[in-house]
Amino acid sequence: MHPDRWHLTDDVDHFLARAGDFLRSRPALHTMPLTVTEKLRTRDPSGAVLGRLEQAGTVRATFYRFPSRGLSVTALTPSQADALAAYLSSLGHSLPSVSADHATATAFAEAWHRHTGATPALRVRLRLLRLGTLTPPSPPPAGQAQLAGEPEHEQVMSWCREFAADVGEAVADSWAGTRFAEKRYTFWTIPDGTSVAMAGVNPLVGGQVRVDPVYTPAHLRGRGYAGAVTVAVSRAALAAGATDVVLFTNAANPTSNALYERLGYVPIADWAGYDFG
Repeated sequence: MHPDRWHLTDDVDHFLARAGDFLRSRPALHTMPLTVTEKLRTRDPSGAVLGRLEQAGTVRATFYRFPSRGLSVTALTPSQADALAAYLSSLGHSLPSVSADHATATAFAEAWHRHTGATPALRVRLRLLRLGTLTPPSPPPAGQAQLAGEPEHEQVMSWCREFAADVGEAVADSWAGTRFAEKRYTFWTIPDGTSVAMAGVNPLVGGQVRVDPVYTPAHLRGRGYAGAVTVAVSRAALAAGATDVVLFTNAANPTSNALYERLGYVPIADWAGYDFG
């Protein structure tokens, strides 16, 4: 494969016109690029780089990246990962990280090291799960789901920042600059009116909805609230027409993995993020 098979653009509409069918062909596995490109259509895409790999007129893979942020790429063979690393390094790209399915991320990290000398370090291993048959907890905790509105915005922001701190993410000063903006949030509220857990969902794109984040304050965990609010947003996503409802979990967290699998979520891919020194 030759590097000129990769086509780069900053035009989101042009990118989707060529690569949209490819992304929608596997909506669960392509949840990240589907969601990100949809957001780029409605906000300033300045600095975004979108790439597609074409072979014989057919799109085989895509990637996206933003200034000072890492590369996110769909599944590649080791030779494709090497060619992409060689191509991006020849263009002078500087990558702080890469994230993809585990095999792709590992192959690209090793190739980036060969072509640039940058040393990869595994930052996180995730697991991508897809909803099979939704299985609510029995009995459910007392309370009900409640959509968060404008009056709850400060609570949503506060809990998103606490969630980010828990998982080691940096949060931009501007709410609009975070990955938590432009989602819809639902609280689990107990009978006295106190909100005890929260789940966010990304917009329905390409038939898929991604649940993210799910958060319960530390002093309220272990009472079934996270499971209850996850069931509520999953059920709402299905009612809205989603064919694929997905979420990521930390592969090193057996508690969350076991919870989501009890609710009917099935692992479909291992994911990894590497940082480059």
